[in-house]
Amino acid sequence: MLVKTYGAAVHGIDALIITIEVAISKGFEFSMVGLPDAAVKESYERVMSAIGQSGFNPPHKQILVNMSPADVRKEGAAYDLPIAIGILAADGQIRCPELGRYVIMGELGLDGTLLPIKGALPIAIKAREAGYDGLIVPVANVSEAAVVNKLKVYGANNLSEVFHFLNGTAKIEPTIVDTRAEFAKGADVFDVDFDEVKGQDLVKRAFEVACAGGHNILLVGPPGSGKSMMAKRLPSILPPLTLSEALETTKIHSVAGKLPRGSHLMTARPFRAPHHTISSVALVGGGSSHPMPGEISLAHNGVLFLDELPEFSRSVLEVMRQPLEDRIINISRARYSVDYPAGFMLVASMNPCPCGYYNHPTKPCQCMPGAVSRYLSRISGPLMDRIDLQVEILPVSFEDMTQSAAGEKSADIRQRVIAARQRQTERFANEPHIYCNAQMGPKQMALYAKLSPDCVKILGDAMTKLDLSARAYDRIIRVARTIADLDGKVDIAQTHILEAISYRNLDRSSWGVTVDSKL
Repeated sequence: MLVKTYGAAVHGIDALIITIEVAISKGFEFSMVGLPDAAVKESYERVMSAIGQSGFNPPHKQILVNMSPADVRKEGAAYDLPIAIGILAADGQIRCPELGRYVIMGELGLDGTLLPIKGALPIAIKAREAGYDGLIVPVANVSEAAVVNKLKVYGANNLSEVFHFLNGTAKIEPTIVDTRAEFAKGADVFDVDFDEVKGQDLVKRAFEVACAGGHNILLVGPPGSGKSMMAKRLPSILPPLTLSEALETTKIHSVAGKLPRGSHLMTARPFRAPHHTISSVALVGGGSSHPMPGEISLAHNGVLFLDELPEFSRSVLEVMRQPLEDRIINISRARYSVDYPAGFMLVASMNPCPCGYYNHPTKPCQCMPGAVSRYLSRISGPLMDRIDLQVEILPVSFEDMTQSAAGEKSADIRQRVIAARQRQTERFANEPHIYCNAQMGPKQMALYAKLSPDCVKILGDAMTKLDLSARAYDRIIRVARTIADLDGKVDIAQTHILEAISYRNLDRSSWGVTVDSKL
C-alpha cells in the first residue's frame, strides 16, 4: 500500500514542502531514497522503537520511503513523525482519508515522545501558503507556529496522540494565538534602563543620535568607563519592532533554534554580543553541510555589539563590510547557496591603546612609542569608513557616581528617537530600500541634506583644522541630518553640523600620536 504524508525542509529562513511517500510490500528490507542525510537515515530505529513503545504493531515488512523533491537534501530528525505516520497508514493501522491536508513534523524519542524541532515558524508560514488546512508539531513548538493565522496548528506530546487524532479516536484542539495582542504585550518590556547609568551625558546623546538615524557607532575609552553597560541598554531606546519585522526576526531565530520554549513572537529588538574569538563562519553563517544563520543575521533588526573590537580577527571583521552596505549576506558553498537578512546596527567598543589608559585623566599610558596607532590600525579603513559615530568616552567622576538623582529614562529618549524615525519614514517613502538617514546615498543627500553656505564653511574649516579624512565628509552630513530630525528642523543648522563633527574623534590625524611623541 502506498501512502503520502507531507513535511517541510528549511532552506535559509524559508521552508519547502517535502512529500514523503511510504510503500509497504512483502519482504523484510527497509530502504530510504530522496537525498536523506545520516540523521534522516537513522530514523528507522527511532521510528520502529517509538511505534512499538506507543502500543502499536511495528510492521516487519519491506518498507520503501521516498522523499521528494529528490534533489533537495533532507536534514535532521524532524522527519521522524511524518515517516512514522506514513508507515502506520501504509500498514493500515491509521485510517485517515484527509491525511494529505496536514503538514506533519517532529522528532521522536525511543518511547514515542515528540521532541522540539527547528524552524517551526517558517514551516507554518509555508504550510499556509501552500493551502494546507493544518500543521501538527510537538507541543514545545506549537506557540511559535500558532502565530500564523488562518492555519490550524495542533500540538502533540507523543506519537500516540497524533495516531488517535488522525484516526478520529481522540481530539486535539488547535492552538490559537492572538498575534497582535501578544506582540503588543511585550513590546515595551526591558530589563535595563538608561536611568541606571550615572553621568556620561555626552555618550548617551551620541547613542540617541545613532539610534535615531540607524548609524553605526564606536566607543573608545578606558576599562570601567561604562561602554558595555550603555551598549546593553540600546534596545530600550530603539524604535519598537513592527509586526512584519518581528515575524522576520522570529523566523531567523526559529531556524537557528534560538527561540525559548513556549515563546510566540520576538517583541524586542535582538542584541547579540559575540566573543572576540568567534570564527568567520559563526559570524556570517553557513556551515559545511547544514547552513545556519550566523550572529550577523541573528542581530537582524537589532544590535550587533562587538566588545574589544581590535581583538577580533582581522578576517572576521572584514566579512562584515558587505553586509553593512547591502543588509543581506549570501552564503555560497559547493552544495548550497542561501541568503540571510543582515540589517543590523553595529555598535563596537575598544580601549584606546593596549594598556587601556591613553587620554585617561589620572592614569598614565604605559604603551611604547607607536603602540596607540598600531592598535587602532587593527581596524581597517574600509570598516572604519562604515562607522558614522566615533565617540571617546572618559571614566565617570566620583561626583557623578554618588549622585542620587536618576538619569533620563529610556522611555523618554525612545520617544524622541521614534519621532525622528517617523520623519525619516515620511521622507524616504518613495525611496526603495532606504529607511533611515544612515542609508542615504549621494542622490538622497543632495535632496534631503543640503547645507547652507555657513554650514559649508564650518565643515570646511573643520576638515582643514582637524585634518579630518575625506571619508568623514559624508558621515558628518548624514549624522547632522539625523540631529536636525531630532531637533524637529527641516534644514540642517550650524549647531547640527558642529555636533556631528564632534562625533568624529578617531578621524583626526592627531589622535593617537600624542603619547608617541612624548615617549
